[in-house]
Amino acid sequence: MANNLTYALVHEWLTPKATGGSELVVREILKCIDAEVYALIDFESTNPESYLFGRSIGTTFLQYFPLARNGVQKYLPFLPLAIEQLDLRHYDIILSSSHTVAKGVITTPQQLHICYCHATMRFAWDLTFDYLAHSFMGKGIPGIITRYLLHRLRQWDVLTANRVDYFIANSQHTASRIWRYYRRKAEVIYPPVNIDRFSYQTNKEDYYLIVSRLVSYKKVSLIVQAFNQLKLPLIVIGTGPELPKIRQLAQPNVQILGFQPDAVVEKYMANAKAFLYAAYEDFGIAPVEAQACGTPVIAFGAGGTLETVRDIRQHPESGTGILFAEQSVTAITDAVKTFVTYEMKFSPEVARSHAANFSPDIFQQRYLEYIDRCYHQKQNKLPESFPF
Repeated sequence: MANNLTYALVHEWLTPKATGGSELVVREILKCIDAEVYALIDFESTNPESYLFGRSIGTTFLQYFPLARNGVQKYLPFLPLAIEQLDLRHYDIILSSSHTVAKGVITTPQQLHICYCHATMRFAWDLTFDYLAHSFMGKGIPGIITRYLLHRLRQWDVLTANRVDYFIANSQHTASRIWRYYRRKAEVIYPPVNIDRFSYQTNKEDYYLIVSRLVSYKKVSLIVQAFNQLKLPLIVIGTGPELPKIRQLAQPNVQILGFQPDAVVEKYMANAKAFLYAAYEDFGIAPVEAQACGTPVIAFGAGGTLETVRDIRQHPESGTGILFAEQSVTAITDAVKTFVTYEMKFSPEVARSHAANFSPDIFQQRYLEYIDRCYHQKQNKLPESFPF
């Protein structure tokens, strides 16, 4: 690829509270590509603890809206309009990191736009009815307005898929969603997991572990209820709107530690007997982090975990966990009992080796190779025959 190409990297929002998998992808991209960064809002370039501190980052009018620092999801109707105001005409290659609207930036036919899709807009598609059921905006007259806004958002979402030249998905699961909603094929490149951050431990202690944001779709309350029945030791690390509910549910065998610093999380992850995960995620980094510690995973067998966790019942020599078929107390209870039966057959070395497949080095290599391939394909095609 030519060395004189200019790059713009577009992400949805950059705030101290946004520290998930998509932000890790942004960080790794910037390690290997000299790109100028754009986002709907940015409060990281002024955060001394951020790797983006002091960096010049382009933003939108949402930057100046009240309470934007706490997230712009509250301004959902304005997100499509805002992302379209970013002027990226002077760049050769646009790299979007998208789970909501970043892919909707406006580009020219001469530019190459590659979107790394962390998730399709789930609250507007398959989680619509969950979103409406758990939001005060889903009922009465506000509910009618919300349904109309989501309808228009789905139309915009499909329309803007045509602004992307090439899609990358963070899992086969996400790739299937991209095809379902946009009828576009996507290359699968798994996101980077900083496995070196987690210490490998072969001797485990007698407790099970959850590390999660405490929000409804993570289904942490189901795990707590299951352990209430099992009477086995469970430690829950994390905070969120469901924290009071989970504290109320927990019996004495369940410890709720709330928010903990990274060093504490890493220690508990390394020493846990098993890691519990009941969320339905497009990828899910936490189960891979657990495996990096040599810790087996008991997880809901849907979405990304089907690609990151190997059920020992199907993979006797390379199993890294137990998968359960539904998000229910009964299924989780049965899965933990099954884990106890197979516990001595799990190999910490196998789990660590499997986690290495998701290392940052592998991500960077595959990502750069794919951009190079896309660039040459675009250069070698006539405009009228270029496939969108």
